[in-house]
Amino acid sequence: MEVGYHNRSKRSDVSYNYFDTLVELATWSDFLVVATVGGASTKHLINDAVLRALGPKGIIVNIARGPVIDETAMVKALQDGGLGGAGLDVFEHEPKVPDAMKLMDNVVLMPHVASATYETREQMSRLVLENVEAFLKTGKVITAIE
Repeated sequence: MEVGYHNRSKRSDVSYNYFDTLVELATWSDFLVVATVGGASTKHLINDAVLRALGPKGIIVNIARGPVIDETAMVKALQDGGLGGAGLDVFEHEPKVPDAMKLMDNVVLMPHVASATYETREQMSRLVLENVEAFLKTGKVITAIE
């Protein structure tokens, strides 16, 4: 399998095909796997132009955050044949999933289970216990959310 990528700039430490724009990458790709940070800077990074460039045989897989894909544009492209399919475990307006996608044969929907490995869950459980212990000893947790 050939691998290509898009980034703010070309990396010198990888030999994969680099594309200056997401549209160029999507035009070249059969499968577009979205792996990026979430937030305002990447909201709707995958827009109608990128989805249409991926085309009627292309598959989009989002392992990033839901708002990275313009979900309205994706649903429309899936419905009218402009996009071949989608594999999603994150959604733009979680926990809501567009009803239209629930009925499509070319869409795979899952709950977000990226951390569902034995090792990860074991570490998560350990961290909970460490936080409880730290709080009981010091009144503060190790992983405070502020």
